[in-house]
Amino acid sequence: MSAAPVVLDAMGGDHGPSEIVRGAVAAWRTHGVPIVLVGREREVREELERHDATEIPVVHADEAVPMSERGAPATAGASTSLAVGCELVRRGEGAAFVSAGSTGAVVSCAVRLIGRAEGVLRPALAVALPTLPGGSTVLVDAGATADPTPEMVAQFGVLGATYARLVFGVPDPLVGLLSIGSEPDKGNRLIRGAGRLLHELPVRFHGNVEGHDVLAGRVDVIVTDGFTGNIVLKSVEGCVRTALSMTAAAGIAAPEDLAVVARRYDPETHGGAALLGLRGTLIVAHGSSGAATIARACQVARDLAGGRPRTTP
Repeated sequence: MSAAPVVLDAMGGDHGPSEIVRGAVAAWRTHGVPIVLVGREREVREELERHDATEIPVVHADEAVPMSERGAPATAGASTSLAVGCELVRRGEGAAFVSAGSTGAVVSCAVRLIGRAEGVLRPALAVALPTLPGGSTVLVDAGATADPTPEMVAQFGVLGATYARLVFGVPDPLVGLLSIGSEPDKGNRLIRGAGRLLHELPVRFHGNVEGHDVLAGRVDVIVTDGFTGNIVLKSVEGCVRTALSMTAAAGIAAPEDLAVVARRYDPETHGGAALLGLRGTLIVAHGSSGAATIARACQVARDLAGGRPRTTP
């Protein structure tokens, strides 16, 4: 392979290794993404044989981190698929790492082995949410750091603005801070503190935005803590599914039109969330990811690692 491959955790997620390997084969065969799979070699190779794709290399890892595990203790061993995959990226033998494993475990392992970029306090997950005007708003943090400090949340604004500029081509991203009111004094101590700091940072800070602004396209980046951000993300996904189902049941829109809207919010379209603030590229996919979502995550990882701009979801 001429290009450094995307390293894929074959054991992560609710459906590894079967769906993960199937997604890897699709990314490799259909989209030309160079892949290295990491996991229990015999199990992974059996799956590759089912798809007649034994050319895809496998790096053995003895252990898989259960989806229920969180934090540093879960990834302390050097023989887990998470640790082996992150180590390959750290050594430059992989362009990016993709895992559908436990978010807490993935983040902890990535920070320990790949390392934070210079000056970054904590990494943050960035997800591009489709908005009403037809563009995207980057939500950050979507679940990496549940209990950040105001300094961390403010820095998420810088990370999110950089991501929007480099990945989506927004020249001067407008950053909003998620709160319970648009006034500067609204919000808890964390949000008020982060707001004061954001005014001093080199970003175009809009001020506070509210929950109803998330999909309105008022700002290019919405900043919050990982606990709130993850709830927002899953609430959006659930609300969109419910609204589309109700619309379909009422028969007031053509099924093909509803399918277009549904696809914009489908995890398969996005592939996963980028973990910002590391010394390498890392994509965290949904734990429930099927083959199509994994294939998309591998494409996104390749494009981000190679500096290719992403298209609007």
